[in-house]
Amino acid sequence: MNKANLKSYAPQARKDFITAVTARANLLGLSEKAGTLEVAPAQTQGDVTVIAGQAWPAKVSAQRDQLIVRIRKDGFAHTMEAVAYTWFNRFAALRYMELHDYLGHGHRALSSTSGGLPDILTHATDLTNELPGLNAAKVTELKLAGNRDGELYRMLLVAQCNALSRAMPFLFERIDDDSELLLPDNLLRSDSVIAKLVEAIPEEDWAEVEIIGWLYQFYISEKKDQVIGKVVKSEDIPAATQLFTPNWIVQYLVQNSVGRLWLMANPQSTLAKEWPYYITPAEQTPEVQAQLDALIQTRVREDGDTLNPESITVLDPACGSGHILVVAYDVLKAIYLERGYQPRAIPRLILEKNLYGLDIDDRAAQMAGFALLMKARADDRRLFTATDEAGNLQPPKLNVLSLQESKGLSVDELATHLVPFKVQRATVTALVETFEHAKTFGSLIQIPYALKTHLAVLPEVLALVKQSGDMYASAAADDLLQLVQQAQVLAMQFDAVVANPPYMGGKYLNLLLKAFLKENYKNYSKDLFSAFMIRCLSASKSTGTSAFVTPFVWLSLSSYEFLRTEILDHHSIGSLVKPSYTSFFESAIVPLVAFVIERGSSEFLGTFFDLGYLGSAESQPIKLKEGIEFSRCEYKYLASSADFKEFQAVQSPIG
Repeated sequence: MNKANLKSYAPQARKDFITAVTARANLLGLSEKAGTLEVAPAQTQGDVTVIAGQAWPAKVSAQRDQLIVRIRKDGFAHTMEAVAYTWFNRFAALRYMELHDYLGHGHRALSSTSGGLPDILTHATDLTNELPGLNAAKVTELKLAGNRDGELYRMLLVAQCNALSRAMPFLFERIDDDSELLLPDNLLRSDSVIAKLVEAIPEEDWAEVEIIGWLYQFYISEKKDQVIGKVVKSEDIPAATQLFTPNWIVQYLVQNSVGRLWLMANPQSTLAKEWPYYITPAEQTPEVQAQLDALIQTRVREDGDTLNPESITVLDPACGSGHILVVAYDVLKAIYLERGYQPRAIPRLILEKNLYGLDIDDRAAQMAGFALLMKARADDRRLFTATDEAGNLQPPKLNVLSLQESKGLSVDELATHLVPFKVQRATVTALVETFEHAKTFGSLIQIPYALKTHLAVLPEVLALVKQSGDMYASAAADDLLQLVQQAQVLAMQFDAVVANPPYMGGKYLNLLLKAFLKENYKNYSKDLFSAFMIRCLSASKSTGTSAFVTPFVWLSLSSYEFLRTEILDHHSIGSLVKPSYTSFFESAIVPLVAFVIERGSSEFLGTFFDLGYLGSAESQPIKLKEGIEFSRCEYKYLASSADFKEFQAVQSPIG
């Protein structure tokens, strides 16, 4: 993958998409002047709506009204940027799927195998039976007109997105709203946003789903530059904190957390040979080894006589575009195969039982879910078309959520409709209060114990409410169910929590976030990442592991003493790798450290590698693999937590 292409394309693409969406809004008589929304009058007669002298289909009137409400709530610029981002995500997803022949009908949606107009336009009449909701008579009419290709192509794109909504509703929700209204114009021109996407990135660069994460990283890079170095507003936290983690670091984290759990429970396993960054633990003292054996046996007994792959749970609490989850998929797939599962059954099991992701950025979570589905689709071609016995489509249920806020929800109104169905008012209140600022606090939110006790039964109760026939109660149930689902994940404990948490120093925290950290993470509020580390440890089972990549400052600075004490007194650092500053060379220069925390004995003997002496990002994974493979790297040494406590060197924290 040529990241230089992505780095030059994506920032400009953001501007182009925003410009195209804004032009479409202007065409609909919506604009902003001096911070005020200006709305041209619209008149509907019969099946036509006239706006600023231009005729539109009548349904545009209702869609436009929805858009006006959204703009007045979120602001004109914010709405334009959000819708532009949505269409960028959809087109990137379509491009990946068409090149991997995942669209189901064999025709490209954005390009052509012959270099002409997009294949779905050339074969439009053939698709009337392939894309649900496509009006065959209208397609024929537009095709025969000869000069209405643009209108036909828009219709085909909307139909294609709606067809994909059955398997991926989080990204391709049915398009009959303001997002359809703002689908850019002139999509068949050589300078359209679609043409630029197709031309700027060679087809070979779409071979791996990792491209989705890099596109996301570079798409927000300009916004990051705008907000970095100042107090960050809640809505700008994603842009200020997101960094796409290099693949080799993610492999190290996942292989030494998820992979290590499996190898501890299955000493006869040969999977370590397939994991190039797995570090074989050092030989421990008999006392420590006995403690470790007891811990893993406790975990094994939870499943019976052996560790069941289906019971292994993995969380990325700040999942971004899903890179960590995608690598965890590969590790889990190897585990299932070794245990003898049928290959076709594995993808759905991993998506539904093993992997969990949370983020505060809606569009990042969309791409994380998409990336996981693409991994699974590569292993099961029937993933999107599988049905139950009644013939109903059965898409896999993803556990990747964008945390939603409860702002705007009234406890009184919800309780009025739900209490008659045995939903306690106290439960409604707890959910609404807990998630009032979910987009700011994210996975740092802790679920109150009193609420946890009700979470298991709430989905079933709310499902019954939706079946009651009471329209208002059903709407209230939908509002609450979204909060319940994210509360359930936040209340869980996991076998492995793997994260590249957000980095943001105290002086850049907005007042709301600063107050929250002071109240809930008093001794760990120096930086967002330190609070996340503590939260992730609490989300890990007593037999689990937590794996992180963070700034390395916590290893030695006095302001992180409480963090070091918590980790070294109550847990152990199983392994640690200190890369050079160039690790994020594609997007930033960050002094960081990657490490795995083992819960249990503080006397565990850990393994440490210092790669800081290497000047290039490309050479670091090579040297680390060499050190791991030959176990005699001069930059490796062993230390217990007691030894580590004494270590205070700032420049080279691991020797």
